[in-house]
Amino acid sequence: MRTWLLVAISLIAAALFGQAPEFAQQYAQRLGGAIDELDRIVSHFDEDSRRSGYDRPGALALMGRNQEQLIRDQATRMSETIDRLAKLRAQQSAMSKPGSFTRVAAFANGYDQDIASRTWRDFQFALPISVDSVLFMSAGFIASLLILWLVAVGLGRLARREASAQ
Repeated sequence: MRTWLLVAISLIAAALFGQAPEFAQQYAQRLGGAIDELDRIVSHFDEDSRRSGYDRPGALALMGRNQEQLIRDQATRMSETIDRLAKLRAQQSAMSKPGSFTRVAAFANGYDQDIASRTWRDFQFALPISVDSVLFMSAGFIASLLILWLVAVGLGRLARREASAQ
């Protein structure tokens, strides 16, 4: 009976682990969309700056020295947008490297909170059958089975010690 319980719990863990590659894939799709949109915004800013005779740093500096708070705030926001675009591009590059665990590891290493929460909000659990998912499911099954077995052995020893002490 205990063996079947351990296997059942491990199968559930395997199914959950198998979701990781699918979640990372959906996150990567949203990441690409965010990069496209931020790139468009930054490109428009760069075009407007060039038309006015400035490069990006010069335009941001000019806006940062402006008398109007609104313009200074816009310079700050644009700098934040440019920085975010660079971070998202770096993560996209890391996620595009080959390897079964690369995309998930790259996601875990530096995900964008906003994109991740929106991905999670729309994520629907499924039973994917990609190679990555099968590898993750296998790892989840083996890891959870091992952890559960170690806990069961430890609890069994503890129970035997308490029984012999009485």
